[in-house]
Amino acid sequence: MAGLGLGGVALLVLLTGCDVGQTFHGFGWPQGGISPESKRMYDLWIASCIAALAVGVFVWGLIFWCVVRYRKRGNALPVQTRYNMPMEFLYTIAPILIVSVLFYYTAIVQTDVDKLSKNPDVTVEVVAFKWNWQFNYRDGQGTEARTTASTLGTSEVIPVLVLPTNRSIRFEETSRDVIHSFWVPELLFKRDVMPGKIRNVFEVSSLDAEGAYVGRCAELCGSYHAFMNFELRVVSPEKYDQFLAAKQAGKSTQDALTEIGEQPYAGTTQPFDTRRTQDNFNPDHAPARTGS
Repeated sequence: MAGLGLGGVALLVLLTGCDVGQTFHGFGWPQGGISPESKRMYDLWIASCIAALAVGVFVWGLIFWCVVRYRKRGNALPVQTRYNMPMEFLYTIAPILIVSVLFYYTAIVQTDVDKLSKNPDVTVEVVAFKWNWQFNYRDGQGTEARTTASTLGTSEVIPVLVLPTNRSIRFEETSRDVIHSFWVPELLFKRDVMPGKIRNVFEVSSLDAEGAYVGRCAELCGSYHAFMNFELRVVSPEKYDQFLAAKQAGKSTQDALTEIGEQPYAGTTQPFDTRRTQDNFNPDHAPARTGS
């Protein structure tokens, strides 16, 4: 038992002495989060995996120890009614303590991720529809706010959502038809976009890294679901203000991006081919027949 305990402690020291997430590829969790919320969720996942490994090593050790220590040494049947109160106390209380600790930290991180501020620096309305996106830059929160600039995606042009670093950002989501899902992998979580009067609202306290990040719909919504993409372009606050001013002056998203020195079109994903030609619906111009 002492050896198992020392082994578990040695494992924890070994794991905490290096970048566990990078060494083990995040234990399956995506890496490279660009917001404080994504980093907190990532850290919770890594800590949970380390705790699970420590418990696993301890349990596996007990199993192998029992296999060796209590292996069959003759034809006599071992005592079947013997019990061990300390051991029973351990495997009853220990799981409760483990689950309680995990629940405590999960509740803290979840509350932090879902937290909304009264006056975020930027508010964006995300409007999803089959099969594209519209991003409305708002002057306030809620349905009463006014849209000051807008970007609408088409089958030919991928919509680009431009946001600044080091500012709090509120996303207010709504759908024009069915349930969609707003997903930027580097944010490390997805949010459903509901139709009707439901507005799914969430915030990120800041975006920490400039760059271009692909965005997707993560809810099966129809024939072109796989092609319902957008691009998140994170720029400096100064460039964001210039971009918004250019949009409000009547310039297109592409012209506004060019004005601030950014690529005018999305580079992380491409427009989809609708393939809506006559041959799709009437191959080789075949005449319609009875029952067709």
